[in-house]
Amino acid sequence: MNLDIDVVRGLLGQWSDHPTQAGLLARRMALGMARIALGAGCDVIVPQFLARPEFVTELEHLTGELDARFVEVALIATKDEMRAWFATRSAAPGTAAQEDAQLLVDRLGGPAALDRMYDDFVHLIASRPRTQTLPARRGHLDSTFRHLQRLLADIAPEERKP
Repeated sequence: MNLDIDVVRGLLGQWSDHPTQAGLLARRMALGMARIALGAGCDVIVPQFLARPEFVTELEHLTGELDARFVEVALIATKDEMRAWFATRSAAPGTAAQEDAQLLVDRLGGPAALDRMYDDFVHLIASRPRTQTLPARRGHLDSTFRHLQRLLADIAPEERKP
């Protein structure tokens, strides 16, 4: 299951009028969806910029409750790369979720908010020693995916569960 919280939030009517509440509701809904999918034996990937430690912890606890494997992977780029990628994506968004991301960043303060989000993300990664990191490079999707596959295959069985 590709559980993109931004997509779930976008399903909520008038979410942009109350983005904080909509975000909290979307995360609660996502946890319920993950519980159902994991309980059915499915894999769940949360391809999300996560800087809130509470949500990461909730996901980790959920996998523990269900005796599922929890793997935390962060794609890492420089702040300059992140800014450039976000600007390029915002100039020609491919999905409603990408348009929504630009709206939220604009409401939070634009480029300065994006920089704060990056700093929060880096801080969160540093606070979670089991987080695996992969370099993210524009135009290298296939090699990044292969690197992720190797990383997942190399995780020792005792490291697979919280």
